[in-house]
Amino acid sequence: MMDQLVNEELRMLRDTVRRFLEREVVPNCDRWRGEGRVDPAAWRLAGKAGLLCPAVPETYGGGGGNFRHEAVIIEELSRIGFPDFAIPLHNGIVAPYILHYGSEEQKRRWLPRLASGALIGAIAMTEPGAGSDLRGMRCTAARTADGYVLNGQKTFITNGQIGTLIIVAAKTDPKAGGKGISLFVVETDETSGFRRGRALDKVGMKAQDTSELFFDDVRLPVDSRLGDEGDGFRQLTEQLPQERLIIAVQAVAAIEAALDHTRRHVKERQAFGQPLIDFQNTRFRLAEAKSEADIARVFIDHCVERLVNRDLDVATAATAKWWTTEKQNEIIDLCVQLHGGYGYMLEYPIARMWADARVQKIYGGANEIMKELVARSL
Repeated sequence: MMDQLVNEELRMLRDTVRRFLEREVVPNCDRWRGEGRVDPAAWRLAGKAGLLCPAVPETYGGGGGNFRHEAVIIEELSRIGFPDFAIPLHNGIVAPYILHYGSEEQKRRWLPRLASGALIGAIAMTEPGAGSDLRGMRCTAARTADGYVLNGQKTFITNGQIGTLIIVAAKTDPKAGGKGISLFVVETDETSGFRRGRALDKVGMKAQDTSELFFDDVRLPVDSRLGDEGDGFRQLTEQLPQERLIIAVQAVAAIEAALDHTRRHVKERQAFGQPLIDFQNTRFRLAEAKSEADIARVFIDHCVERLVNRDLDVATAATAKWWTTEKQNEIIDLCVQLHGGYGYMLEYPIARMWADARVQKIYGGANEIMKELVARSL
């Protein structure tokens, strides 16, 4: 009975998300791609519709659900081919840091505004010289009598141009390695010394405003720090499995959407007097891709259940991330091939999905790092 209630709740949420996206997002996708960002007003509309912070307790303005609810939103964004709208980052990465490591006062200060869309979340870990190797970061937060002074540069930051609440990883003790990293919350509208660099011109996800960020003698109060000083690396390590599962959920949903587009195309497009689907090569390649998509779906649903039950380990999350994103790129490349010349035209969804897919093997920890994590568990 409980499973039936949960499934019905998720079905109702999916219907709500789908209607919202069709009404508020799909008509604006091309404009936002041209502008290089999603309109901040859309975030407030998403908050009003209940799409923000669904796994945050109702006490703090959230939906009171869990990661299953977040997965529905991730899947529906992939279904319309618009991962540019970085709701999964806001919901599944930024908000959990505050929920899990923030004080009661910090939760009440920030979570309701994240849930409403009044604040747009971002997280700043990557630097020009430090990507997957977080211990190599050079951004520092020096202790003062009344707080900290933050200095450094971050790059490849999603929501970098529109983000108004940024979780920043910085070294509070540069000599202590991983144990010298702490996390800080920076509200950009209230902070002097913070500036946004250029919006980076990416291969895909053109409406996702990926940016450079600069912190020049940014003064922060002590209560901007999340948890204890020096606890940042542990916090990051604990939350990375969920981040990697988000990427894997995106990958599987993108595969399914790409196959759906391609199935329709090969049934309608003709060559040598017959539909493409009538050629054995087409049927066999799609059969292989569908089989892999089904396997990926079962595995990812299993991982989601493990995460909800707090049983998703680092190696399994790494496996999910690297394998599904590799399959995403392989299968969508096949789909482009089966579209022929049309697959290379950006007016076709499959071309944008192909461009958007490539970064999935890089962010959240490069796939080479994922394999190393799996290897360590052997």
